[in-house]
Amino acid sequence: MEFEPLLSELAKAADVCLKPYRHALRFSGEPPSTVGDCSDCCLLIEARDAEGVRHPDRDLELEIYRSGEELNLMLSMVADEESPMLWHGSHPVWMQSNSGERCERPSAGAPLEALCRRIRALIAGES
Repeated sequence: MEFEPLLSELAKAADVCLKPYRHALRFSGEPPSTVGDCSDCCLLIEARDAEGVRHPDRDLELEIYRSGEELNLMLSMVADEESPMLWHGSHPVWMQSNSGERCERPSAGAPLEALCRRIRALIAGES
């Protein structure tokens, strides 16, 4: 089971969308049994600056799952449990993390939506 190429591609997508930071991905919990199963997993997206210094305040948790044939993503800030989270299926939906109620896109939300679009395209291409 070789996940490195997929994780590397996902990290590159984060690098493009969330500049100027560099990113690494790792599984949060057990990795799926096969790369094709990566449509039901949880990942941690870790951020570093150009000098390689970790910025845990910029880390994201990414949950990838299928509902029927639809690929869905949940993206949330690890360090800020109060910040809105992004559900991205066929379109983006921002939700309050404490209630799940819909809310407006936060000011820094556009790059996160772009990241989800790229990730969905990469994962869909793997299946």
